[in-house]
Amino acid sequence: MKFIDEARIEVVAGRGGNGAASFRREKFVPFGGPDGGDGGKGGSIYAVADENVNTLVEYRFVKKYLAEHGERGRGADCYGAGGTDIELHMPVGTIIMDTDTEQVVADLSHHGQRLCIAKGGPGGLGNIHFKSSTNRAPRQCTPGEDGEARSLRLELKVLADVGLLGMPNAGKSTFIRSVSAAKPKVADYPFTTLYPNLGVVRMQDTKSFVIADIPGLIEGAADGAGLGHRFLKHLQRTGVLLHIVDVAPFDPDVDPVREAHALVEELKKYDEELLSKPRWLVLNKLDMLPEEEREATVSAFLEAFGWTSAKPDDSYEFDMTTPRVFSISALTGEGTKPLTHAIMQYLDIKRQQERDEALAKEAAEAEAKAALRAERQAAQAQREADAAVVRAKKEADLAAAQAANRAAREEGKQAGE
Repeated sequence: MKFIDEARIEVVAGRGGNGAASFRREKFVPFGGPDGGDGGKGGSIYAVADENVNTLVEYRFVKKYLAEHGERGRGADCYGAGGTDIELHMPVGTIIMDTDTEQVVADLSHHGQRLCIAKGGPGGLGNIHFKSSTNRAPRQCTPGEDGEARSLRLELKVLADVGLLGMPNAGKSTFIRSVSAAKPKVADYPFTTLYPNLGVVRMQDTKSFVIADIPGLIEGAADGAGLGHRFLKHLQRTGVLLHIVDVAPFDPDVDPVREAHALVEELKKYDEELLSKPRWLVLNKLDMLPEEEREATVSAFLEAFGWTSAKPDDSYEFDMTTPRVFSISALTGEGTKPLTHAIMQYLDIKRQQERDEALAKEAAEAEAKAALRAERQAAQAQREADAAVVRAKKEADLAAAQAANRAAREEGKQAGE
C-alpha cells in the first residue's frame, strides 16, 4: 500500500432537528395543553487513533464526510432521534489542523484516543418549554442549529524512538534491514526509499524500540531539490537521531565530510528544534575499506568534520549528554550490536526520566489542587466565622435593644403608678 502522510478533508456535522408545536387532543380532555417535543441533536464527527491503520490513503479518495441530521420533534411529547455519529479511524501520530485558522484541532498520540472534530448542532425546543401561567397555549418553537463545518488538514508524523538521517545511498535502509525485521527496498541508485519505513528492534523479550527510516536528503533540499524536507517531520517525535555517513563512497568525487556538513545545514534550515535533538554519528560501509585503513579513515573523517566531542564516560552510569560516534557495516552487521545496545540504554534512561517527570508533574498538580482546595476551605471557614461574628453581634444588639425596651416599659409602669 502506498504511504500517504498528508490529506485534506471536509467534515460537516449534522444539523439539529426542529422542535414541534403541537397540542394534546384527546376525548374528554379539554385544553390538553402543549405537547410538542424537542428535535434530536445532529450527529458529531470523531477522530479515533487506531494502531491498525498505517496511512492516510483512505482520506485521499473520500474528501467529504457528512454526519446525519437529527429528526424533528413530534406531538405527544415525542422527542426526535439524534443523528448517528461518525468515527474516522486514523493512524496514531496524526495531527489534525483547521485550514482556516491554522490551529491544531487534535493530536492523536495513543491508540484508542477519541476526539470530537465537528460537533453536531443541538435540537430545537418544542412548545412544551414555553408554557407558563400566562401563556397556556404557546405556539412558538425553535429550529435546530447547524452543526460545525470544518476544512481540515491531516498530517501523519510517525511515532518512532530513533530517526535515521543521511544522504541517499548512505546505507539507512540496509541498516534498518540489518537490525530489525523490516524489509525496505535496497538498490544501488539514489532515492531508493521514497516513503518512510518503520522497523522494530527487539533487544530482549520485553525491550524494544522503533526506528524510522526516511528518504535521503541532498544539498538544496530546502529549495525543493530531491524529495525536499517533506519527510523530516517524521523525525520530530523521535528521541535520538542517527546521522549515517557513507565513509567509502563509490564515486571518488564525493566528499563524505562535505555531504555530512550539507545535511546538517539542511537540518538547520528546516527546524532548529530538530537540529538540537541528540544526534549520534554513525560511520557506515566499513566493509568497503581494508582492515588496516579503517581506523585511519575514521580518524581523518572526524578531524575534517570538526568532531570535538570527547569520548563518553560510562564508567559509573550511561552518559546521556555526550554525542557518540559508531563505526559500523550495515551490510555485514559489524558494529551494529554495540550501537543498538547503546540506543536501548539511552532510551531506557530517557523513558525513566520522562516517567519521573510525569509523576513529578502529577504530584505538583495534585499538591497545587490540594493547596487550592485548602485555600478555598480556609476562605469558606473565614467567611463562616465572619458571618457568625456578624450574627452574634446582631443577636447581641437585638438582645440589648429588647432589654432596653423592657427597662423602658418597666420605668413607664413605675412612673404611672
